[in-house]
Amino acid sequence: MGTLEYNSSRPAIDIDDTTLAHLKIVIGTKLRRNESFMMTWLPTSETPSGRLTIWVHPSIPLVFEFDQAKMAKIEANRVTHMMEQLNSRGELVLDQL
Repeated sequence: MGTLEYNSSRPAIDIDDTTLAHLKIVIGTKLRRNESFMMTWLPTSETPSGRLTIWVHPSIPLVFEFDQAKMAKIEANRVTHMMEQLNSRGELVLDQL
């Protein structure tokens, strides 16, 4: 289980390494294009509180921390699906796809 730390003002968000690897590609692509967007986490059984939404912007610090040293296998169709969802909605909803 890796973590995503955003803006260092909140506790890091736990995300499995495989999802985090795919998320890193999607976020990196958008930020390289200087495109900001919203990203939402849905509640899980471990964190049953309401959802959390952040505004992702190139100027805000972002840290991807992986639990495993070995890189996760990237599935191109998963990245494509995440990017299509983000581009069509203007928001990336992280539901551990």
